Amino acid sequence: MTQYSIVTDVNRCVGCLACSTACKAVNGVPIGSFWCKTLRIGPNAPIDGVNKADGSDYLYFLTVQCQHCENPACVQVCPTEASHKLEDGTVQVDKEKCIGCQFCAMACPYGVRYLNEEERVVEKCTLCEQRVAQGELPQCVAQCGGMARFFGDMEKGLASFEGPELGTSRVKLADFAEPFTDADVHALPNAGNDPSFRYILRKFAWQG
Repeated sequence: MTQYSIVTDVNRCVGCLACSTACKAVNGVPIGSFWCKTLRIGPNAPIDGVNKADGSDYLYFLTVQCQHCENPACVQVCPTEASHKLEDGTVQVDKEKCIGCQFCAMACPYGVRYLNEEERVVEKCTLCEQRVAQGELPQCVAQCGGMARFFGDMEKGLASFEGPELGTSRVKLADFAEPFTDADVHALPNAGNDPSFRYILRKFAWQG
């Protein structure tokens, strides 16, 4: 079964906010709300064998948005089936059915849903379904200046994920990213919802 997702190479992310800005622009996200947030993790104490010798702290940036979970809690609590999961694995909101009760926002472990006060419906990241349907990348992936974000189907493996265009073709995670192991691949805390997004972080301690 298809499960569209985004993989972020955290070691490449420079915290430029291009993903957050591009997302707001293309999706018309209201001021004060975000579909994609960029968080700073740290500074953290040095780690043995990495940067302890020079005594320097380290930090990294973490992009957080709807994780398009395999077993989304938001779908389970929605009384009108406005929140629903599609065959491509994404979780969407049918605004025609949404009554603005915000049960889904309360059930989300990641706090990535909000009530659009003007329309009185809940909104969140759609994984740019309007772009993906046309064979394009989600805007946050296409506009990543650090070449840190990659889009693909989890069922096909991380190696198949594609990133922004470099020259005339999209880069592939397998060809572009520095080597990493399974131990370097992380997810946000799992509250039984099984988040689909993945984060690659080498050398440093994961604090997602």
